[in-house]
Amino acid sequence: MIFPGGDIGKLSVYGTVNDLAVQGAEPVALTMAWVLEEGFPIEELAKLACSVGKAAAECSIRVVAGDTKVVERGRAHGCYIATTGIGRVKPSVNLSPHAIRSGDCILISGPIGDHGMAIMSQRAGLVFDPPLYSDAAPLHRMTLELIAKVPGLRCMRDPTRGGIAASLNELANACGLCFEIQEACLPVRPQVHSACDLLGLDPWIVANEGKLIAIVPPESVEISLQILRSHSIGSLAAQIGTVQDLYRGLVIARTLYGTQRIVPMPAGELLPRIC
Repeated sequence: MIFPGGDIGKLSVYGTVNDLAVQGAEPVALTMAWVLEEGFPIEELAKLACSVGKAAAECSIRVVAGDTKVVERGRAHGCYIATTGIGRVKPSVNLSPHAIRSGDCILISGPIGDHGMAIMSQRAGLVFDPPLYSDAAPLHRMTLELIAKVPGLRCMRDPTRGGIAASLNELANACGLCFEIQEACLPVRPQVHSACDLLGLDPWIVANEGKLIAIVPPESVEISLQILRSHSIGSLAAQIGTVQDLYRGLVIARTLYGTQRIVPMPAGELLPRIC
């Protein structure tokens, strides 16, 4: 329920806000359903509800409806929260993977893998110095500024479950073009690299909860990076690759050794489940 840098209450709000934000919407309201195990402590429920309220106030979004269900002990891992978000999209906004063109540039708003590895490290009892914290954060202020100021903004994604590998493969498949990523340009914190090595995971498939991928035309890269870096959660934003005609529908990584490898869509059980 609680992880380094947040808890499931805050995460449920931020996740909903971010799903709306990367579609070009201004978050307006959300509904929330709680599935609780029999015997779930009232004190913990109160703390999570308080966290929801603070996160909603931070995002200027209203919780307008909700529901609660109680299931048998051992059936819900303590607590599940399901949300539905409502957003407002201006008529001029038309973000779509089908707008992506060869020559476009791929940006990311900061280091990958922080959220997933913060949780996995906690579960595995691993301690790092400096410690690992979830990147959970609302993206809507950053996305709304990108929409308002970046000419030709193609589309955006928040690489949550399945990490950037899943998001990039979905976009490449949707537009029918090749995404070539420069691994040397991909920001990953040393602690995340170390945790992934110890647990046998690839940072590309690890969940993020406060990062976004943006596809922009080359002439809009500079202003896009300026906008991203002007926000504290985007201070380490970087261009990580380009869109090409070769190998249509694939994501290709240019490795640190100058070779190429295919980055597949993640398959099987994706960890962690808390997102």
